[in-house]
Parts: sequence; C-alpha cells; structure tokens
Amino acid sequence: MASPSSSPDPAHSATMANTAFRQLRGDRSPSEFAAAVRRSAREIGEQVSCDARYIGRVEAGEIRCPNYAYERVFRHMFPGRALGDLGFAPREAVRGRHGGAPPQETYEFDFEESDVLRRAFMTGGPAVIATALVPGAAYGQPPAGRVGAGEVHAVQEAVRHIRLHDDRHGADGLYQQAGQALRTAYRLLDEGAYTQSVADGLYAGAGELAVSVGWLAHDSGRFTDARSYYAEALATARVAGDPALEAHAFCNTAFLARDAGRPHEAVRAAQAAQSAARRLASPRLLSLLALREAGGRAGLGDRSGCERALARAQTLYGRGPSDADPQWMTFFGEAELAGLEAQSWSALGDHRRAADSARRAVGLQDPHFARNIALYGAELSADLAAGGHPDEAAAAGSRVLDLLGRVQSSRVRALLDTTTTRLRPHHRTPAVAAFLNRHA
Repeated sequence: MASPSSSPDPAHSATMANTAFRQLRGDRSPSEFAAAVRRSAREIGEQVSCDARYIGRVEAGEIRCPNYAYERVFRHMFPGRALGDLGFAPREAVRGRHGGAPPQETYEFDFEESDVLRRAFMTGGPAVIATALVPGAAYGQPPAGRVGAGEVHAVQEAVRHIRLHDDRHGADGLYQQAGQALRTAYRLLDEGAYTQSVADGLYAGAGELAVSVGWLAHDSGRFTDARSYYAEALATARVAGDPALEAHAFCNTAFLARDAGRPHEAVRAAQAAQSAARRLASPRLLSLLALREAGGRAGLGDRSGCERALARAQTLYGRGPSDADPQWMTFFGEAELAGLEAQSWSALGDHRRAADSARRAVGLQDPHFARNIALYGAELSADLAAGGHPDEAAAAGSRVLDLLGRVQSSRVRALLDTTTTRLRPHHRTPAVAAFLNRHA
C-alpha cells in the first residue's frame, strides 16, 4: 500500500502540495516524523493523534491550515516560524467566515455534513452537557453546511451550564464532558460556513468555553491540561481581536501559574490581563486582576508589592459595578475579594490576617455557592491550624467535610489535607481527633 505522502486522494489531486512542510520532515519517514510531533506535543502538555496519514495529508496539501493544538506543537518544534513558513494558509482564508461553502480539502476533520456535527453537539454529549445544548435546537436545523444563531446559542448555554454546575458542585465530575463540548465548538469554527456576525459569536463562545474547561482542569488538579486550554482561549482571543476574552484567559493563566508555583509567570500574566482590560472600562475586572497580581507577588515573597496590589484591588472594587463588567465575573463579589486576599496573606505567612479574611469570605458568600463556601472554609481551617488554633481549625474543617457530599473539588480536598497535616501534632485534643477521624 502506497504511503499517503506519495499517493494523495484523487479527489484532492488539484490541491497544491505543501513543499515547505515536506522539506522540514527531511530524511525522516512520515511515521518517524509523526512520532516526533507526538513527542513535541507531550513536551508542552498538548495531545494530538498524529500519524503517518496525517503527515501525508499535510504534505499533499489536503490540510491547508492545522487546528490550534497542532499549530502550537509545530511552533514548538520550529521556533520563530509562522504558519506561512510551514507552508500553511492563513486560518481566516480557509474557514469560510463569509458564508461560502469552502472546499472540503481545507479542513482537518472529516465529517459528512455539518448538520451531523450539529446534532452531535446538541444531543450527543453526556447528560449534564446535553441539557445545556438542547435549548439551541429551538432555533431549528439550519441548512446542511451552515452554522447559525442556534449553534452560537448552544455554545453560550454550555458555558453558562458549566459555570453554574461548578459554582454549586465543583469541577471534578464535569471535566471530561465539558472537554467534549469544547472540541465540538472548535469543529463548528473549523468546518462550518457562517456569516461574520455568527463567526464573532462562535469565537467568543468557544473562547469562553475553553476558559471554562481550563478552569475545570485547574480546579481538579490537571495543571498541564489547564494551561493548554487557557492557551487555546488566548489564541482564540487574539484571532478574534477580543480584549475581554484575552483578559479572561490571562486572568486564569495568572491564577494557574500561582497555584503551580510559577509566581513570576503569575505576575506577568496578571499584568498582561490588566493591559487588555484597560480597554473595557470595568473597574471590577481590574480589581480582580490586581488580586491576581497580588497572588503572584505573594508567591515571590514581595510583601510591599503584594500590599500595593491588594490596596489597588480594594480601591477599584469600591468604584462599583459597570455595564462593561464581563458576564463571567458574576462570581466576583465581596466574598471572593476577601477569599483572594486570604490566599495572598497565607502565601506571605501572615496566617492571622489570612484567617480573618477567610472568615469574612465564608460569612459573605451566598449560600447557593456551595463550592466557594467549601473553598473559603478549607482556607480558613488551614490558616487557623497554621496560626496555632487547632480547635477552631478542626471545627472549620468539619464544616467543610459536611459539604463534600455536594462539592467535588481537588483544591478543597488539598486544603483539607494541609489542615490534617498541621493538626496531627494535636491529635489528642478531642475536637481535633474527631476531625482527623472524619477526614480519614
């Protein structure tokens, strides 16, 4: 059987071969080069199912532009080279953004019709995602090959449903389902034919969905996956020229970097987010981003820089809400402000002030945000234990344990593990012993 690189599909014989990519392969066989692509993907935390057939299709010109995951891998393999240097066409030239039905060879995925994809997106996912997607069906089935308002609405509903579920129950049980919805959203972008207004809605929705899936990965301890999803959202923001999405992606990247022990990156990402957000006239958004910077500076041990960022966050928050506040910021109220302050004080080793802020966060949080109440309570218990208040720490930790039947969050469990470690020297105290037994 001839290799794909030497015998492209006759149906695509009119496509122009990608000689630049073929030269990059050099003396390696398509299989060897595909293995190198997979290794490079693992180095940056990406996952691609590259094989000899894929390499053959690229070299034959059947894939005129790779998807975002492959693009990041190729840029990692060949630093300093743009897509054009690799022999690919600009993404906007192959997506059919102006409504025409592009040639089949422009697409990386193989589906019979976009309505097949649409039905999978609306009804084919696991139940929790399907409930978010079904409302889009009320808009009717657009003609085959077209993407319209129904699909945009479905993507937006998936984002809304994921955030609602996360607020109430945490991330761990939702991650895989949400990832499936995200992959389908990007297929709509890559394979559909749509108008510019629909494209704008799809880009914004898919980017926000990427941030949401990244957060689910982040909160469930999958830091490498989270970083990849946030990068996907950032790339989408840059392609679409969307400063709100760019600020959101950098905001979450800063939070992730802090949690992953990369405080310098956390500060830089928070500053980049603030730069994008200054175009949006939202003091509350800038307040949140100042808190992200404070978290990074606390990780660096920069107390004065952290305190300045915290003061700036308070001042900006005090300016009140704005019509320009992004929709995704509904979680950011006084409770979250106090909770993020607690995290910064804790990172600086000031556990008394951290406990005061965490206690305030627990008291201010709306009851239906069970996941946040559990998080703030877990932070409170860890800081009380570190500050030499074992009985209070055990009581706070026990209240969090009461919520774990409804809340699934690796971050909450990790904080409880920290509390447990700090309380073990006090295991003879009745309240502490009871907490340790329940936790075990």
